[in-house]
Amino acid sequence: MQYFVYILKSNKDSSLYTGYTSNLKERLDRHNNGKISSTKHKIPFEIAYFETHSTLEKALARERYLKSSKAKNLKNSLRRHHTFGGYSSVG
Repeated sequence: MQYFVYILKSNKDSSLYTGYTSNLKERLDRHNNGKISSTKHKIPFEIAYFETHSTLEKALARERYLKSSKAKNLKNSLRRHHTFGGYSSVG
């Protein structure tokens, strides 16, 4: 199974939300339909960045990293620009 780690950007206030899922389109739809309580007040969202990972463990580790202060440069870049990026992990 393939897992996605994603960063969404709110079109309302440019805030970012990081998460993981096995179905990126469905998860984006849930965010934009107000079904995720932590983000419903900031809809609509667009995918600003995503990565694919082959295991849940790798996806969770990467999500933790992206939520940490170590990913500050990436998050600042995504806030400033409407940037879309994708990355595919091997293995």
